[in-house]
Amino acid sequence: MMLQMASRMVRTTDKRALWKFAYNFGFKGMLSVQRFKRRLKKGQVFPPFLYVSIINSCNLRCTGCWVDVAAPQKKISLEDMNRLVDNAKKHGNRFFGILGGEPLLHPDLIGMLEAHPDCYFQIFTNGHPITDEMAEKLRRAGNATVLISVEGTKSVSDERRGRENVLNHTLAGIEASVRAGLITGVATSVCQTNFDDLVNEAWVDRLIELGVHYTWFHTYRAVGPDAAPELALTPEQVLHVRRFAVEMRNEKPIGFVDAYWDDKGQALCPAAIGISHHISPYGDIEPCPIVQFSNETIHDNGGDIFETMTGSKMLEDFRTTAAKATRGCIVLERPDLLKEVVTRHGSRDTTARGAAMAELDSMRSLNSQHNPGNEIPEKHWMYRFAKKHWFFGFGAYT
Repeated sequence: MMLQMASRMVRTTDKRALWKFAYNFGFKGMLSVQRFKRRLKKGQVFPPFLYVSIINSCNLRCTGCWVDVAAPQKKISLEDMNRLVDNAKKHGNRFFGILGGEPLLHPDLIGMLEAHPDCYFQIFTNGHPITDEMAEKLRRAGNATVLISVEGTKSVSDERRGRENVLNHTLAGIEASVRAGLITGVATSVCQTNFDDLVNEAWVDRLIELGVHYTWFHTYRAVGPDAAPELALTPEQVLHVRRFAVEMRNEKPIGFVDAYWDDKGQALCPAAIGISHHISPYGDIEPCPIVQFSNETIHDNGGDIFETMTGSKMLEDFRTTAAKATRGCIVLERPDLLKEVVTRHGSRDTTARGAAMAELDSMRSLNSQHNPGNEIPEKHWMYRFAKKHWFFGFGAYT
C-alpha cells in the first residue's frame, strides 16, 4: 500500500509541492523533533510543531466550535506572523499548522507562505474559499497542504455547520485542490451524527476516487459555548475509530493521520508531551486550541516565542498535571484539574465571549482516547517507526 500511495502522490501532485513536502516537512520536521528531544534533556520544552489560529472569522457556524467566529474580526498580522516563524526557525522548527476560524479568509495568508519558502504549513479549512484561483496561488507557493473538513452527508453537514449546501461547496474545494496538484487531505471530527456514514471503507474509497492523499479521523471534542456533549463518542466508538485507521493504513493507498496514539497504541496528548502548543488569533499562547486560557502572548519578551514558551510556568504546570492524570485529554476527562491549573496561575480567559471559566465549570467528565488495556498497536512498520522515534510519549507519562 505504501508504494501505491507513493505512486499516487507522484502522479497527482505538483512536483515542486511534493519536493517541499518531502524536504521541508519530512526531513526538516524529523530534525526539528530531534532538536526537541535534545532540549528536553536540558529541561526546555519548545514544541517542534506550532499551531496558529491566524483569524477568528469564518463563513460557517459549526456546532461545537470553540472559536468566537461571530465576534469582531481579529487576525494575526503578517508582521507578527513573520516574527513568530523567524524566531521558531532559529530553534529548528519548520512546521506550522494554520487554523482559524477559516484561515483562507486571512488577506495575508499567501504572503505568509511566500515569506517562508523553507517551512511547511498545514492549512485547516472548510474548503469553501478554495477556488481554482486560490488553489493556483497555493500551488505557486508550494509549501502548504490543505486539510479540508467534511462533517457528514449533505443533510448532516448543513445541520452541523449552520449553513445550506455546505457539502457541495466543500467538495468543490477538494476538487479544485486536486486539480491544482496540491497535497490534499480531508479531516472529519467524528461524532454521533457522522460515525456510521464516514467511518467505513466506502468513504475511504470515495476519498481516493476524489484524488485525496491523506485523511484524519479525529474524535469530537465537546467544548465551547455550544459543547453538545450528546455528540461525543462512546469509548467503544473511539476504539473503533482507532482500529479502523490502523487497518485501513494497510489496505488503502491513502495516508491516515492520528495524532493521539503512539506506536504501541497507547493514548497520548500532543500538548501534554509538549510536541505542540497553540497560538490564538489574539496572540495568546495556549496549551492547545480547546484550552482557552493563557498567561503569555507572542508579544512578550520582545516577540521571542522561544523564551516565552520555555519560561511559561502555566504551560509547564498544564503538561505535568495532564500527564499525571491521564494519557488522554484532560479537558474532557478532568475539567476540574484544568480549572485548578488556570486558577493556580491566574490565567486569563482568552475568548472574546469571556465565558471560558463558566463553560469549564459546566463541563462533565467525558471519555477521550485513553482506554487502558485496549491498546491497538500500529501494524505497518513505517508508521511504527515514525511514531516511535518522532511522535511518542517523550517520557511525559513515566
